[in-house]
Amino acid sequence: MISSVIMPEDSSHKYTMVTCTAPVNIAVIKYWGKRDEDLILPVNSSLSVTLHQDQLKTTTTVACCRDFVEDRLWLNGKEEDINQPRLQSCLREIRRLARKRRSDKDSTVDVSGLSYKVHICSNNNFPTAAGLASSAAGYACLVYTLARLFGVEGELSCVARQGSGSACRSMYGGFVQWKMGEREDGKDSLADQVEPETHWPELRVLVLVVSAERKPVGSTSGMQTSVETSSLLKYRADSVVPGRMDEMTSAIRRKDFAAFAELTMKDSNQFHATCLDTYPPIFYLNDVSRRVINLVHRYNRHYGETRVAYTFDAGPNAVIYTLQDHVSEFVQVVCHFFPMESNRGKFLQGLPVASTTVSDELKNAIGMEPVSNGISYIISTKAGPGPRVEEDPSLHLLDSDGLPKKTV
Repeated sequence: MISSVIMPEDSSHKYTMVTCTAPVNIAVIKYWGKRDEDLILPVNSSLSVTLHQDQLKTTTTVACCRDFVEDRLWLNGKEEDINQPRLQSCLREIRRLARKRRSDKDSTVDVSGLSYKVHICSNNNFPTAAGLASSAAGYACLVYTLARLFGVEGELSCVARQGSGSACRSMYGGFVQWKMGEREDGKDSLADQVEPETHWPELRVLVLVVSAERKPVGSTSGMQTSVETSSLLKYRADSVVPGRMDEMTSAIRRKDFAAFAELTMKDSNQFHATCLDTYPPIFYLNDVSRRVINLVHRYNRHYGETRVAYTFDAGPNAVIYTLQDHVSEFVQVVCHFFPMESNRGKFLQGLPVASTTVSDELKNAIGMEPVSNGISYIISTKAGPGPRVEEDPSLHLLDSDGLPKKTV
């Protein structure tokens, strides 16, 4: 909802305010490496699942007023430097598109408001910079909110990409591909929806939060080093990913979980192999991550079919894909092999999961020693929609002064 608010100190001055939310997306065919750092053009296409905002989302409020003396940004309660190049790139591009749209429609339209300063306040309801695609949700939300504020319509994934590459995929719900494109100006490097979130309702997602700490090597610097030093990265981009994109799209459209799961795990493994092939090597997985991988393969082997798949982005946290029928048992398997000694009540968050028991036969087949407190908590979720506007003005993150609301 776009609100028009009276500034308290001068009733003649108004500012506009809009609040939106945007989702996290988790890639099943990974993006790693840029062929153009400035435009954020990838070396390969990628494909992801947009997670539901009821469990993981970024919320952003933007206010615009001629009385604001400077652009300002608050992230998760802390004021940040708004002069970050990528953020400024998104701001400039949205303002440019707004001017163009208004001049195309009516050359007499007043565009003076586009020169006003903005206040931006953004919060994540999940760990930031921990390998859970916080930058993707954050920049998608920023671009979508700015677009609503300034009346920009149409294709926005190209703008979101300039903030964070994977943010372009968070501009859509469901199953989304980011086409690498071929043009040097990047105008064909866009995201589009393969299937909506309603396409595969049986698909469920479990986020196993191993660590909420900031990852030691950021994605931007990690990618750059991989592009410079990894021969596997070039082979993967040229010879592996194009075929996998076609196979993954087909598996999703057929709702073929076995094919989807195998491709997802293989691509995750190859991404982390590329990180190890980087010099010096990059280690995003830790001992708990590797135990989760082992657990998934032993669980699937016990049943003689692929019931569960893992994928890891640039961090130790596991994202598990499975079907509704297997959620309860696998959650209990995780609880057994990664017991939580305290804070049990908050161990499982998100969508409800029915309780069940794990047979001794299955425990013995998996044959691993339990490790206490290896996993902090589990978020149970599913595929969800793209960005949306919050219609309730009480959900604005900024107060009537254009400053972050105080939390009690």
